[in-house]
Amino acid sequence: MINPVSCDRVRYLAFGVWFNFLLGHMNTIMANVKVRLYVDHSLGEGQSVPLSRDKAHYLFSVMRMGPGDQLFVINGKDGEYLAEIRDAGKRGGTLVCLAQSRPLKMPPDLWLLFAPIKKARTDFIVEKATEMGASKILPVQTDFTNSERIRQDRLQAHAIEAAEQCAGTYVPEVLGLQKLDHLLDHWPSDRQLMFCNETLAGQANVLDPTTAPSWAILIGPEGGFSMRERDRLASFAAAHPVSLGPRILRADTAVVAAMTLWQIRYGDWLSAGQT
Repeated sequence: MINPVSCDRVRYLAFGVWFNFLLGHMNTIMANVKVRLYVDHSLGEGQSVPLSRDKAHYLFSVMRMGPGDQLFVINGKDGEYLAEIRDAGKRGGTLVCLAQSRPLKMPPDLWLLFAPIKKARTDFIVEKATEMGASKILPVQTDFTNSERIRQDRLQAHAIEAAEQCAGTYVPEVLGLQKLDHLLDHWPSDRQLMFCNETLAGQANVLDPTTAPSWAILIGPEGGFSMRERDRLASFAAAHPVSLGPRILRADTAVVAAMTLWQIRYGDWLSAGQT
């Protein structure tokens, strides 16, 4: 007599083998995909995504991709999707989203405030802030800031490129240049401020334990903060003055050092990979 359950078990076993094969096949495909592209369009399974002329030029002329080739796409809102090129032309093209490869991963609620410096080093700051998990990037004009204006669109493009390269699914907004005094006048009452004070070089850091979810890091210009600014920040209720070690750092180095200290103390680095 045949066990009536055995047929069902065979079907379940066959489905399990098929599913594992399909999953392994998809993982192999995704492991071989090398290109990640930011698109300003909604993403979802089966979604058609038109390509601008610049994006088409990058994919088809620079990367030598064509119909049937696959890539990852992000838009900073819907996570990461595996997509396939359906149409390719000189002035545009079309992608189709196949499946979500990773959900949206939000960074901590951390703003980076910095005084712009030389062009290449300002670009570096925006790129590293994106890679290290800033949720918003705010260039500020201080008393000793050398740059009186920035190219906001160019800096935003650098943030997008950094997110593409570091496997990020979120792209921080880069705001226009604002006066530091104006920001402090309208400071949110629930946001803490890590004030990196170069005059404290060599002193021990004291970052008190806190559950405050909203923070900002403030990095000064190459000439440092003025006495007036230091006095105001010293009396600012939300400010936490810190030293960045025994030596005075360049502004772009200070950004990386400060974000590292904050991430280890309050951020998401220690929780990476935990469930």
